[in-house]
Amino acid sequence: MVERIVIIGAGQAGAQAIATLRAEGFEGSLTLIGDEAYPPYQRPPLSKAYLAGDFARERLFLKPDAFYAETGCELRLSLVATAIDRPRKTVGLSDGTKLSYDRLLLATGARVRQLPVPGAALAGVYYLRGIADVDALRQHFQPGTRLAIVGGGYIGLEVAAVAVKHGLKVTVIEAANRVMVRAASPQISAFYEKIHRANGVEFALGAMAERFEGDARAQGVSTNLGRVEADVILAGIGIVPNCELAEAAGLACDNGISVDEYGVTSDPDIFAAGDCTSHPGFAGGRVRLESVQNAIDQAKHAALAMVGKPLAYREVPWFWSDQYDLKLQIAGLARPGDRTVLRGNPETRKFSVFHLRDGVVAAVEAVNAAPDYIVGRRLIAARAMVAPERLQDISVPAKSLA
Repeated sequence: MVERIVIIGAGQAGAQAIATLRAEGFEGSLTLIGDEAYPPYQRPPLSKAYLAGDFARERLFLKPDAFYAETGCELRLSLVATAIDRPRKTVGLSDGTKLSYDRLLLATGARVRQLPVPGAALAGVYYLRGIADVDALRQHFQPGTRLAIVGGGYIGLEVAAVAVKHGLKVTVIEAANRVMVRAASPQISAFYEKIHRANGVEFALGAMAERFEGDARAQGVSTNLGRVEADVILAGIGIVPNCELAEAAGLACDNGISVDEYGVTSDPDIFAAGDCTSHPGFAGGRVRLESVQNAIDQAKHAALAMVGKPLAYREVPWFWSDQYDLKLQIAGLARPGDRTVLRGNPETRKFSVFHLRDGVVAAVEAVNAAPDYIVGRRLIAARAMVAPERLQDISVPAKSLA
């Protein structure tokens, strides 16, 4: 009988697991361990509305304080899980205490990838992952401040969009020859680069950051293409899964903590969910997803398995990004060999790009085109085949595509 469940990680997956466990009738002891001082909160608004000052801190939190009292979940915050003793079924904490468990959920998430260049420790160099990071960065959001952003992915571009609205002089330094190279098709990349340039953002593409210049404070970034002057530097070059705790405990890891379709690790009493996991992908192979959708859905499935109600995780992955007045919504996982079909005209700031793999709809990227995104998700889930000409024809209503 499962009496004690311990969750390591106070993020989106951890909060969802608590809700699902109680909803499914689990009545035993429940403890959530978090290394920050805060209970679980949303991260997506951090680089957007919260950074802009349009989103109050209280709104970030996923659940009201009463939720944890009502669910009988003990919060152990500002503590790090230091070791898992699998034979004894205990978790050691940074305060020297140990917690016993019958089932353990690892929702350890991910951390920012550090940029290993000279000058990385200078004052004025920032990363963005948590509330404290945004609070520290936002103090520099004054008109005329020169901001260099290393990394042209979601985080970098979302921050750039907020920064130029506040009057900062922004330069995005990206090693690839286009922005969002890991997340979006060339058509989407070109569109967003054009939009950002029109709003005053400058780009150094194909530029590798080699050194952060400055004495006590950052004053610029030296790249293979020249120097970018800066008063503040933000490094946004991706995240790294937090799987060291699992590895030290002898759990199988492969670009994340390896789990099956039920969220079970190589130890049948230990489960994992969220950014920290590598799992069987919807379209085959193993994937590690960095998204709210995956954290929520995978946590639900792991919680079900923990209480003896296993249900295979087969959700279509989806992502989004808000930049200026543009909402980018993506469903599915694109691959380099996909055939892309443009639906609509980018000049109208409302269009989508469908990805076909062997004739089957594999992914969709929609800009201010929610109907295309919604229908695209259905087509991906159904592994539907749709003629490219039909996808391209905007006289065919999106809902008719399904």
